[in-house]
Amino acid sequence: MSLWSIEKPQTEKFIGYEPGTKEREILKKKLEELREKTVEIPLIIGGKEVKTGDTVEIRIPHDKEKVIAIAHMAGPDEIREAVEKALDAWTKWSEMDWYHRVAVFRKAADLLAGPYRFEAIAAIMLNQSKTPWEAEIDLAELVDFWRWGAYYARFIYEQQPEQYPGEMNRVDWRPLEGFIVAISPFNFFSIAGNLPTAPALVGNVSIWKPSRWVLFSNYYIMKVLMEAGLPPGVVNFVPFPNRHAEILFSHPDFAGLHFTGSYATFVRLWKIISRNIDKFRNFPRIVGETGGKDFIVVHNSADIKEAVVATIRGAFEYQGQKCSAASRLFVAKSIWPKFWETMKAELEKVKVGPVEDFSVFMGAIINEEQFNKIVSYIEYAKQHPEEYQIIYGGKYDKSKGYFIWPTVILTNNPKGKLMTEEIFGPVLTVYIYDDDKYEETLWVVDKAAPYGLTGSIFAKDREAIVKAEKILRYAAGNFYINDKPTGAIVARQPFGGSRWSGTNDKAGWFTNLLRWLTPRTIKELLVPPKDWRRPYMGVD
Repeated sequence: MSLWSIEKPQTEKFIGYEPGTKEREILKKKLEELREKTVEIPLIIGGKEVKTGDTVEIRIPHDKEKVIAIAHMAGPDEIREAVEKALDAWTKWSEMDWYHRVAVFRKAADLLAGPYRFEAIAAIMLNQSKTPWEAEIDLAELVDFWRWGAYYARFIYEQQPEQYPGEMNRVDWRPLEGFIVAISPFNFFSIAGNLPTAPALVGNVSIWKPSRWVLFSNYYIMKVLMEAGLPPGVVNFVPFPNRHAEILFSHPDFAGLHFTGSYATFVRLWKIISRNIDKFRNFPRIVGETGGKDFIVVHNSADIKEAVVATIRGAFEYQGQKCSAASRLFVAKSIWPKFWETMKAELEKVKVGPVEDFSVFMGAIINEEQFNKIVSYIEYAKQHPEEYQIIYGGKYDKSKGYFIWPTVILTNNPKGKLMTEEIFGPVLTVYIYDDDKYEETLWVVDKAAPYGLTGSIFAKDREAIVKAEKILRYAAGNFYINDKPTGAIVARQPFGGSRWSGTNDKAGWFTNLLRWLTPRTIKELLVPPKDWRRPYMGVD
């Protein structure tokens, strides 16, 4: 296998869309253009458009009456056809030299970062209610997934076994036999693009089930891949109702699941797969990132302004709809009055509204179901004043869009409902701990919630940092010191957690790609022996 040289990528630079810049004006124009249309989104099966007539409306979360797309949904026949086309594509794609495969994704990265950038950013903003910054970093992350994925693929193929005189040894890094099912969430464009393509980078084929709520923005990913020259059938764009999942998870050629979503859904899918385990040609690979109950711990030595800024960004950017979003805040009692005074003053400046208004910091919740779930936690707090006190926010309104304002709730129970369950919205629950119970509090942070995704410690005291790093070793797969717990960057902070947060295969690093490969060891003996007897068998 030829090993072409691939230069180590640089992470994609972010555009800030500052006032007066040409990028800001281009983006505003694209937003206006996309709002004026209602597009039809087909399935893509074997590289061809398929329209089923079973359609759903895609609406703008912050302007829920505005329909921006009508999307077709797959039924059992289309799902089976997608499997057939994927398996047809598998032979040529799996045998293609690695550098031809990664060339497709390097081109896709350049297309997304270049000619598609502003229209895709606008689509993300409208469909997912992300601000220009949140949409920009989301798109840039997918660019990084593809560029770094190509680089890591070469790195993996370079890994070969030791040699010995008289023999030649090598490893054939084979893709899995069969097809991968990629199920992506509503909240990240980048994750939606990475789940079907990370396996494809190393020779697999994918059935991609994007979230029904973001088919408008996700369809841009499929269009970029096709323009980049991805062969038909390698990735199939097949949104379908959840009730049809069994078709894929009972198929003999099902080879793996690449998932991001809720813990409950992941467990349900794993059980379906387990129930069918004796039907598969191979034991399937199951890779999943679910959710978190992510924390920020503020030590009494922390810089208060730095901790406040990180808390606001970590808890409330993208309306808290990140699996890494800060949901639990622990602050030392001696600095709490100053901390809250500072934070409250900053929260007063936070604007909630339609993201086309570039002064807005928070857009809308993705849909009514998520809106109602988040509101139920706010109402629960109101109904349990002995345990919770809403000290900021608590406001919500779905008359125009699904808006929930930043909400801060004080609790006297660090093990209660709002401190242990994932809310996935702009609700931050705070526990004030006694300064002399710092270590005890760290153990509560570790043990109270069942997740293990992200977390932060703010402190200047190095001993306090060391103590937190050790005690919280398993509490977060991504641990941050004097930084917010969100915003992991490909190759710099490989992302993923354990416990209820997933299988921790680290998206954005070579370890994830390894999960989609099944190595074959090949030994060639140069001069084979011609006598079966061993030396010890000689006569004394």
